[in-house]
Amino acid sequence: MTEAEEFEVLRPLLFSLAYRVLGSVGEAEDAVQEAWLRFDAAATRPVSTRGFLCTTVTRIAIDVLRSARVRREEYIGPWFPEPLLSDPYQDPARAAELADSVSVAALLLLERLSPLERAAFVLREVFGFGFDEVAEAVGRSEAACRQLVVRARRHMRDGRPRFTADRRERQELATRFFDAMRDGDVDGLRSLLAADVQLVGDSGGKAPRLPRAVVGADGVARVLGSFFPMMGRIRVTFETREINGQPGAVFRDRDGRVLNTLVLDVVDGRIGAVRGVANPDKLGHLGPVADAWALDREARRTRRRGDAPPCSPVR
Repeated sequence: MTEAEEFEVLRPLLFSLAYRVLGSVGEAEDAVQEAWLRFDAAATRPVSTRGFLCTTVTRIAIDVLRSARVRREEYIGPWFPEPLLSDPYQDPARAAELADSVSVAALLLLERLSPLERAAFVLREVFGFGFDEVAEAVGRSEAACRQLVVRARRHMRDGRPRFTADRRERQELATRFFDAMRDGDVDGLRSLLAADVQLVGDSGGKAPRLPRAVVGADGVARVLGSFFPMMGRIRVTFETREINGQPGAVFRDRDGRVLNTLVLDVVDGRIGAVRGVANPDKLGHLGPVADAWALDREARRTRRRGDAPPCSPVR
């Protein structure tokens, strides 16, 4: 097997590892590409290609994350990870860990960790690396890595909800939610939402957004029940998709360009959070991106005229 062939076999693992450390599709892809360049330029072939590449991509990701954390402190509004439609790496033996770790809720918890804690946790708890491999990847002793993982586990455990719905329950609830949203059924939406539900959007200051998070079932139901039917009047459509392993939807303009995404966080049989990403910088990997400002202006003009078909899903 050539070096290029070995690399392509490992690419899904490398991307999945980098994405969990960085929370960014673009930055993860860049880290994987840089790892390939270093692998290709190496004077000698490493004893373990997998070990070399995982160590290389981890160290690149740690460096990128350190600089990214400074930028995220200056980010306008809430910061969410870039939406991921499918995880390229699959391992039946660790399916539960892989699925849980890519959710938006888990990635936001990972944001609370230091770069070294985050990398050590991802390597050990998500991908099952031995502590000797973790130590090599992050450049610390095994004892230090054990402490990093212990601290990370505690932070992750303390921030997790006490009960989450199974996949079938999530999908059934999501179907009812998006049907009610499409129809502008405020009462139907309210019945699906947790009392303390939050509606939060990430626009990065580059797309229209709510002035602040909406909290509470009544407020969230009213906003969703009025806003999306209004958007349907300018022929915005949506397709339900699994995003970051959770039920969600991708919204598109009349030309099929991506407008935003929504992801539902289901806890205790209710929707506990609705998170939207409208920042165009985070949507380009999903396809051509819509001009959200132009659509917002058109929607406001249409609302004043009062004409309209409802927002419809793409089946």
